[in-house]
Amino acid sequence: MEKIALFPGSFDPITLGHVSVIRRALPLFDKIIIAIGINSDKKHMFPLEKRKMWIEAVFKNDAAIEVRTYDGLTVDFCKTLNAGFILRGLRTSADFEFERSIGQINRKLYPDIETVFLLTEPEFTPVSSSIVRDVFRYGGDISGMVPREVTL
Repeated sequence: MEKIALFPGSFDPITLGHVSVIRRALPLFDKIIIAIGINSDKKHMFPLEKRKMWIEAVFKNDAAIEVRTYDGLTVDFCKTLNAGFILRGLRTSADFEFERSIGQINRKLYPDIETVFLLTEPEFTPVSSSIVRDVFRYGGDISGMVPREVTL
């Protein structure tokens, strides 16, 4: 059976930390689906189409990576794709506590799914999409936080 992992997020925008986690996870899975969640209650800085385009550009040479968008519960999307794993990156202990709770609920909803955590590399620990948005909003240089394909 093919080992398919779903890497969900808003990717508003994708960061070098996201890219690092995905690239390091590639040897563990046959396919990684980067899933951009559509949440109408959440206000995004960058349009969905642009976020998807950036991610596709970053991974254009990786045949084992697919980029999709979805609405609803992540575990329901996993079921439709036959994904047996949810991949998550952890920057801090606060991330772990938050992600552990979600992972436990997901497992309760869909017992066949496993959540796999990878630690962020130390240089990316302070980098989050929300910090990138704040730096960008106030005119700061985000080039060391996002892939070069993220053109603003």
